[in-house]
Amino acid sequence: MSIRGQACIVGAYEHPLRKAPDHSVAQLHAEVAKGAIDDAGLSHDDIDAFYCAGDAPGANAWSMANYLNLRKLRHLDSTDMGGCSYLIHVAHAAEAIAAGKCNVALITLAGRPNSEGSSGTQVRVRGVNLPDAPYELPYSPVPLNLYAMCAMRHMHDFGTTSEQLAWIKVAASHHAQHNPHAMLRDVVTVEDVLASPMISDPLHRLDACVVSDGGGALIVARPEIAKSLRRPVVRITGTGESVQHHMGGQVDITYTASAWTGARAFEEAGVTPADIDYASIYDSFTITVLLQLEDLGFCKKGEGGRFVSDGNLISGVGKLPFNTDGGGLCNNHPANRGGMTKVIEAVRQLRGEAHPRVQVPDCRLALANAIGGAIGHRHGAATLIMERE
Repeated sequence: MSIRGQACIVGAYEHPLRKAPDHSVAQLHAEVAKGAIDDAGLSHDDIDAFYCAGDAPGANAWSMANYLNLRKLRHLDSTDMGGCSYLIHVAHAAEAIAAGKCNVALITLAGRPNSEGSSGTQVRVRGVNLPDAPYELPYSPVPLNLYAMCAMRHMHDFGTTSEQLAWIKVAASHHAQHNPHAMLRDVVTVEDVLASPMISDPLHRLDACVVSDGGGALIVARPEIAKSLRRPVVRITGTGESVQHHMGGQVDITYTASAWTGARAFEEAGVTPADIDYASIYDSFTITVLLQLEDLGFCKKGEGGRFVSDGNLISGVGKLPFNTDGGGLCNNHPANRGGMTKVIEAVRQLRGEAHPRVQVPDCRLALANAIGGAIGHRHGAATLIMERE
């Protein structure tokens, strides 16, 4: 069963804080939930489905449901796939709505890594009962080093350069200057990126995302409800989710699971990469963006370096505007899980509510893509294609 056109995103809210030492994580979840419900023009009692992931505090989804006082729930989902969880939640909510399991689904994300000092330089493989722990813990893998390894391999195989990667940060900074909440609002140049300290060869400090507190929330609802709310209707037209793992060592680290999720989402939506007006691309590091653009089919494998160069990702300048809020590279990366904000900015673009300086004219089709876990390692990915009705 296809979910094409079976559900719509009717509410979207991004928390304005980037550091929240006086907030609990539960409070942040509550604040983004209220923001999304208000944005949709619905009430608390309209919510009959709730979706959250591992960032939510408590024993499970019912802990947050209790805290949020969601009294009319008849469908829950606590799928955790890291940063791409929230795109998967949108897809699962659309499936549940199409199957008649619920009418209005709330999806929340929140965290405090900025206040708690958590970043991509820390080992995340913990616990002796994890199946991979005996093999990985002795080598202390950290996300930064794993992404640097993929960047170095891409450079070796395809001739990609640090200057080309830097253009991704430059594009994000051109957009972030118009976002009053962005953590990094200064426009940077390729030279600025290359002059920043080398953190893990070949990645410089400015090749990495920010670490922020905050969060976001989405509301997914039946099309007839969406049409009654007097808001621009954003239809969900295509989705895809998958994983990439070590496969016994037989894995090419120059591609991601987006190679599968993108193809499935485009097929379901009945469109091609050439039809996309705006793209929200997970940007934990610059290399993350480049690999996903290739895997999603915006350019051929190995041609990502040329594709992102010379401002091609800058709104109003290039062919494919991306992350017009500044993305994780400059705006925020709440809870170290950036997928939620990718969907939120795509909704803004489709509604015509992005900042006027970065709004894509007549934006009709938007894509959001996210990674969960780490490339160069086992990870998940998810793709959403959305359309303005």
